Amino acid sequence: MTKLSVNINKIATLRNARGGNVPNLLEAALDCERFGAQGITVHPRPDERHIRYQDVRELKPALRTEFNIEGYPSQDFIDLVLQNVPAQVTLVPDPPDVLTSNAGWDTIQNADLLKDCISTFKQAGIRTSIFMDCNEDFIEAAAKIGADRIELYTEEYAVGYEKDPEHAIAPYVYAVEVALKNELGINAGHDLNLNNLNFFARNVPQLAEVSIGHALISDALYLGLENTIQMYRRKLEAATLENA
Repeated sequence: MTKLSVNINKIATLRNARGGNVPNLLEAALDCERFGAQGITVHPRPDERHIRYQDVRELKPALRTEFNIEGYPSQDFIDLVLQNVPAQVTLVPDPPDVLTSNAGWDTIQNADLLKDCISTFKQAGIRTSIFMDCNEDFIEAAAKIGADRIELYTEEYAVGYEKDPEHAIAPYVYAVEVALKNELGINAGHDLNLNNLNFFARNVPQLAEVSIGHALISDALYLGLENTIQMYRRKLEAATLENA
């Protein structure tokens, strides 16, 4: 069954808005696990606008589920990952000035950079995923440079889903076929929510993990964190049963 990793960046954003330690990020992460999250995702950026490097250091020894650290492979980021050894690192091509991740890697143009990073992380026993668009050539190149998984960037799907779900999912179904032929595992994330998650998971039955933050934390404002995590879990569980 597809695992749900909860991205807690937005909780850190709320904390940082007032300084101090309210809400307590570590307690929130442990609550997410207790409520059913099967992983915790963080995306520290150089300006520490939400997740701070110290957060990563505090989360690592406390978490009991899979820890996924996302980010651009600067030397500071690489050092942080190696010092804290998560289950997975997800490489994202976002420079420091962008608001949020908005594109996948060109794994041909950036092959040398990514290959070196992947090799370094693999030596430390860390599974490596690469944030990707539905581009056949780039997916094939991701396999050649040694990635374990790709994380499909799903904003385009989320936007298109409201108008034509079948049309929106088609490029992702093909991208998954390409990835599987190249022995890559499949993750997905960005703008997946309670409305579009089940349809995505039903059409991508090989989906190993989804990383969801903004929509899930926003839903929790109305529905409560425990209830919201359970609702997302049920969407994934239903997709698994429908594909059985």
